[in-house]
Amino acid sequence: MKQGIHPANYRLVAFKDMSNGEVFISRSTVNTKDTEVVDGVEYPVVKLEISNTSHPFFTGKMKLVDTAGRVDKFMNRYQKHFDNRK
Repeated sequence: MKQGIHPANYRLVAFKDMSNGEVFISRSTVNTKDTEVVDGVEYPVVKLEISNTSHPFFTGKMKLVDTAGRVDKFMNRYQKHFDNRK
């Protein structure tokens, strides 16, 4: 590798899917203050809302992951339209 062009803080980082708790280790330069112990080793951790272990496209299951109440807001706003379809 060419010297002096790569970031100095390129290290192993834990990425945690907050919807299902799945953790995977990868290399990254992301800055984070949180840490987590995985298999007895402490890693900096990046929290993700969704990853390939919880996304419906990769899992094959239609599961709604709603952390901000967006689905509830949508359903409340358009409920009368759904009721008229019956």
